[in-house]
Amino acid sequence: MAIIYNSQLAHIPQRTIKPRNNGVTMVMDKGISTRQAEDLIATSSDYVDFVKLGFGTSIISKNVKEKVKLYKEAGIKVYVGGTLFEAFAIRNKFDEYVKYISDLGLDTAEVSDGSITIEHELKCEYINKLSKNFTVLSEVGSKEEGVIIHPQRWIKMMENELKAGSTKVIAEARESGTVGIFHKNGSAHTMLINKIANKVKLENIIWETPQKSQQVYFIKMFGANVNVGNIGVDDVIPLETLRIGLRGDTFFTFLPQTNN
Repeated sequence: MAIIYNSQLAHIPQRTIKPRNNGVTMVMDKGISTRQAEDLIATSSDYVDFVKLGFGTSIISKNVKEKVKLYKEAGIKVYVGGTLFEAFAIRNKFDEYVKYISDLGLDTAEVSDGSITIEHELKCEYINKLSKNFTVLSEVGSKEEGVIIHPQRWIKMMENELKAGSTKVIAEARESGTVGIFHKNGSAHTMLINKIANKVKLENIIWETPQKSQQVYFIKMFGANVNVGNIGVDDVIPLETLRIGLRGDTFFTFLPQTNN
């Protein structure tokens, strides 16, 4: 089975369909309304696998439960941002965090330590506990500019978190795309990315790519069905055109060389 487009052009890479392990798109919801969520679903639900209720927005947004229900009915997994997990964790309120996401009707959780320091063994314990009842995504990397994590440490943390129960590990870039796997100017940390990709299965990684140039980089590097995240609500369809070579930045990527 394949996604049906409005016209069948040759040399369009075949996209995976939901539920999928490769070609995943994670969208950042920064507090949009239920009406906007309905619009996102109407236009893009075939292409969206996860919606992250970014950072702490679920605490102050209205009609969150209704919005979660809409996403879930559309076959989209929903979770609150890792920053909110950290806000509970730093206050020693892990059980309250579990109750909070359960009350929202979520079946997915994110564990991160980008803003605070959590001993990695404890982080893996959190992952393991949550994995008993939730799909767990865990994020690796700091949100602070200038914080350098050695590639081998990145790899080891990713491997340990997958073993602890994470379904996928998220390579940190923030919503700005200027930390973690990217330099502060938004360009890719090529050596780091290559070393990670050589050791961790691509299907197990979601690369945060909020900027178009970053999405282009990963599509050209790993193909149409690379997993990417922190995609804007209005950028899902534009991302799909990048994935299949129907936008200038990837126009020649999937065409035979004789057409270049």
